[in-house]
Amino acid sequence: MRIAVIIVALLLITFIIWWFFGKHTEAAANSTIVNDEQTATIVVNGGYSPSTVILKKGIPAQVNFDMRDSTACLSHVVFEQLGVNKDLTKQKITTISIPTDKAQTFNFACGMDMFHGKVIVK
Repeated sequence: MRIAVIIVALLLITFIIWWFFGKHTEAAANSTIVNDEQTATIVVNGGYSPSTVILKKGIPAQVNFDMRDSTACLSHVVFEQLGVNKDLTKQKITTISIPTDKAQTFNFACGMDMFHGKVIVK
């Protein structure tokens, strides 16, 4: 009985270490350019999908957050560098304009800073 408890405890510890410190693959997507404007959509459902969006420098850009999750943690998206803290529950799609005047990376997170993503301007 003790051996079974020790084995289960070790498996749980291993899982927790992997979850927080392991290398996880990130989904990335490019924006869609139409009429000299670019857009990208991020689905909010248990996290952000894709978690990374790549935009082209110099083309006006908007990122749409498609809210499909009612979790309190994901109810807000925060772009600290841009001073943006948007409530995603007010409408199904929330649009955020991203400056594309220079190559840079904008990190974003949920309101509780548990889920993360980034917008890369290249």
